[in-house]
Amino acid sequence: MAAIFDCSVGSELLTGMRFARGAIGRGEIVVIPTDTVYGVAVDAFLPESVQKLLDAKGRGRDSPPPVLIPGIPALDALAETVPDEVRELVAQFWPGGLTVILPARASLAWDLGDTRGTVALRMPANSVALELLSETGPLAVSSANLTGMPAARTAQDAQLALGDSVAVYLDDGPVGKDAAGEPGSTIVDATGLLVPDGRLRIVRHGVIDDDAIRAIVGADRCE
Repeated sequence: MAAIFDCSVGSELLTGMRFARGAIGRGEIVVIPTDTVYGVAVDAFLPESVQKLLDAKGRGRDSPPPVLIPGIPALDALAETVPDEVRELVAQFWPGGLTVILPARASLAWDLGDTRGTVALRMPANSVALELLSETGPLAVSSANLTGMPAARTAQDAQLALGDSVAVYLDDGPVGKDAAGEPGSTIVDATGLLVPDGRLRIVRHGVIDDDAIRAIVGADRCE
């Protein structure tokens, strides 16, 4: 069984991060904490690793994973065009529970699945995740559970679901809300803002209230 490293203990945090970096470099899967749920993570630029992630969750290429990034500057590195409204949203809600879908840079050598030329980006509000991202670069991440099952709020939940398909588990204690809440990030599709009279679409309701998004983008520019 793959090891769980308790990130509240300094020595385990250092060892766990080292093992996680090594596993990602070898194309393996790691489980990491975020501010919303635990996620399975792989190098976003290794197509075979992304496929491993999809296989571990029981998902097809029609469900491409989002990409976690270490900071706002990575937004311009990975997205072809960033509307002003999106810059205002990430200034307000990153790091945090907002995932933004934008056109992906055509020059990027990656294969996340059937994305139709887009990428879903998020900067998580979790110090362990951000430290790992600062060392590995962008990670393709999806919730650490089998498709159709509840999201994992602890590393132990993730281990029960995914077992040895994961090389390393980083444990940062319980995360997100309880089962009665909305544990996932709010997902918005901002590609519509790039066309005249286009609108931002809220794809999934999550931890950031819809009205908070409308307050920044404008109610007449959201659907």
